[in-house]
Amino acid sequence: MYDEVDLTASAEELNRLADAVAEGEGLLSSAPSPDSDALAGVEVRKTAGPGVLVHLDSERQVLVISGDAAGRLVLADNLRGMASADDGGHLHIEHFPGHFYLAEGSLPLVVNSPHGSMPR
Repeated sequence: MYDEVDLTASAEELNRLADAVAEGEGLLSSAPSPDSDALAGVEVRKTAGPGVLVHLDSERQVLVISGDAAGRLVLADNLRGMASADDGGHLHIEHFPGHFYLAEGSLPLVVNSPHGSMPR
């Protein structure tokens, strides 16, 4: 069982993911090494919501992001912001009671800047 998913990608990959999240559909694949527990990909689906649910399809090792259009747009904006943050760092995306776009039961997600660790 995973406590959180740590997502590291290039700016281009984060922008492609943001586009898929905004559209509400897409499957982005990666090439994990055979002996790792890395994701095989990220799948995005449109659902009625409310909010966005992030969960892991452990059988396929695919992170699934599903939700309503309003919530997906907020998440897509956050992903684009991380892709363009040229000073490094990371973004924690984690549900808490009353969260305005994440659905209860969402797996916490850490999105790393493609430009390295914390800003200087």
